[in-house]
Amino acid sequence: MKRGVRIGVDVGSVRVGVAASDPSGILASPVETVRRDQRSGTDLDRIVALVAEYEAIEVVVGLPRSLSGAEGAAAVAAREYAALLAERLGDSPHPVPIELSDERLTTVIAGRTLSQRGVRGKKHRAVVDQAAAVLILQAWLDAERSADQP
Repeated sequence: MKRGVRIGVDVGSVRVGVAASDPSGILASPVETVRRDQRSGTDLDRIVALVAEYEAIEVVVGLPRSLSGAEGAAAVAAREYAALLAERLGDSPHPVPIELSDERLTTVIAGRTLSQRGVRGKKHRAVVDQAAAVLILQAWLDAERSADQP
């Protein structure tokens, strides 16, 4: 697996969770939650800035599929978001590729984990998207490392 930071993105209709890996691609950690701005795209600008700040070599966007693997409205929205992000990254001084990664149930799992740890209310809403981004990125990193091994 190529050395370098990866950025994980969990796209929601209100917030976007962002995570980053270490340069070795072993561990994903939360970065921040960005307020979604569908009018002017300041959320996309912030992610582009984070890609540059972390000197990321790739962005992994969660693709929400149903348990059967079908893609619904949320998956279409995630694909559209990834396309808009790719366009912005392509125009930036730090262009990087974007990968889509299956994220079935990551937000549900993240929410349950936070609740079990006693995180509730506004604090919960503020970090659940980051936690989901961590799960998306960590699963992708683990799969990539497994694919590299004989």
